[in-house]
Amino acid sequence: MARESAPLAWVESPLQLIGAAEWAHARRESVVLAGRLTAQMPETADELLARGARFAETHPYLGIPWGLLARHRHWLVGDGYSGQFRLAAAVLRPRRVTFLDDGANAVAYADTLVGRRPYARPGHAERGLTTRVGPIAHAHLISRALEGEIDVFTAFDLGYGRRDALAELGVPVTRHDFAFTRETARPHPLPTSRVVLGSARPEDGHLDRDVYLDWVAHEASIAPVTYLPHRRESAQQLEAVARLPHVMIERPNLPIELVLAGARERLDVLTLTSSTTTTLPLVLNGSAAVLRAREPGTRHRRRAVR
Repeated sequence: MARESAPLAWVESPLQLIGAAEWAHARRESVVLAGRLTAQMPETADELLARGARFAETHPYLGIPWGLLARHRHWLVGDGYSGQFRLAAAVLRPRRVTFLDDGANAVAYADTLVGRRPYARPGHAERGLTTRVGPIAHAHLISRALEGEIDVFTAFDLGYGRRDALAELGVPVTRHDFAFTRETARPHPLPTSRVVLGSARPEDGHLDRDVYLDWVAHEASIAPVTYLPHRRESAQQLEAVARLPHVMIERPNLPIELVLAGARERLDVLTLTSSTTTTLPLVLNGSAAVLRAREPGTRHRRRAVR
């Protein structure tokens, strides 16, 4: 049994899970893992353990892992806006919290900590218990920040102004570049040299599905593509993608950061703008792959992200 003084990584997505492995690697410190049973999480945990991630124990869970959280007073969490995190923080009042990445919300949550934006997930209407426990959790987190017990571990550039504001609050920021992911990279051969990263934008209502499919079809018309699905893509969307000519769907069931790290062959990786345009250039640094951001409907506005 790991010491109860060990940090607990309470993670809900593959990117948060990778962040926990990167934190443990950077600090040379083992963590206990509480991983939510969502898509790709068990496979990602197994892959990271096989690479030597410093996970002293792993505990799959559904809901809030109250017992584990109560025994570990240092939490590594990815989503500061999570209603479950707010409730647990308000009730258990952790002594120390390290915020990992949960996509670009890492930037928004930094603004919440320093009072530049409300404690509400961007683009979402808040209601119910979340609104009642939010102020309690936020007040506790600010009090811990003033005691030097809150920090941020991120791959995102928060900018000097935001970092300075966090420093004034007592929140240090450590930026990482996926060193563990790159150092332990294992090749995942792909059938084509052009790769399209699947997107959940249509599922989330942020992009018309026909426009999205037209974009994928256009890229495949230039040269055959390997399509790596997003973990939240529906079966309906994947069936439509599979019907497009010159598109080969591969299902590694791992986050793209682990699939593409250490690419040995020349790859053109095509993606819509998302958190991947921050994470993948770091992951692909030193490899033969190039990330190219796309926007559907603007076929001539293309740029490489290095």
